[in-house]
Amino acid sequence: MGFQVADKWFEFQRVDDDVTLIWEPHVDPLIRCNIWHVRGRDRHLLIDTGLGMASLKTAARHLFEKPLTAVVTHAHYDHIGGFHEFDDRVIHNAEAGKAASGHEASLYGAGKEDALVESIRAAGYEVPAELFTAVPDHGYDPGSYRVPPAPATRTVEEGDVVDIGDRHFEILHLPGHSPGSIGLWEAKTGILFSGDAVYDGPLLDQLPGSDIATYVSTMKRLRQLPVTIVHAGHDPSFGRARLRELCDAYLAKRA
Repeated sequence: MGFQVADKWFEFQRVDDDVTLIWEPHVDPLIRCNIWHVRGRDRHLLIDTGLGMASLKTAARHLFEKPLTAVVTHAHYDHIGGFHEFDDRVIHNAEAGKAASGHEASLYGAGKEDALVESIRAAGYEVPAELFTAVPDHGYDPGSYRVPPAPATRTVEEGDVVDIGDRHFEILHLPGHSPGSIGLWEAKTGILFSGDAVYDGPLLDQLPGSDIATYVSTMKRLRQLPVTIVHAGHDPSFGRARLRELCDAYLAKRA
């Protein structure tokens, strides 16, 4: 079967002087990860890396004029697919093994287990037969997709800091969606990069490795965080009032 070939695979949007949003427009919203690039005085920071269907390192090379630290918020394939491309790789200790080994994953809704598909649909998502609308080049075979091994060069835990010179991001361990989900918190600005711990869309808490009781505790914690803006793993960014609404909705659902 022939697939449409994309003119370009990644899109870029400058959010502020230091932060750029990168995304893959030809990927279905279910697995379309927000990739965040943050400029620092000494280093740059990349938060999550997308599916890896095309080279992020090549497409975004205009942003990488300084040494770069790549942090993935968790090891689900839509966030970790391009992780192997970068030399400095950071992940929570609980998910480092999955990153190091690589794993199979499917770009097809029909390629997922029925129970998984049903749990995703029950959360409020459509699960199309194909989770992409184009391919990056003529020779690309979606059926051969897998996540390459990407051993961490550093593992982190709650309270560790990622330092890029003039900016310092504290690691918040925010499990529930996955065991080693993390956020990156900059207290002086109130900016939180939340990964999939919270985003402005249907939250998934019944995936392999998810834990609802733990997620409830994470939501109670996030509700109290004095954020100014949340840059999440999917969907648009939002402020503190919306964060509280999302947390309250989840807590009510799982009460």
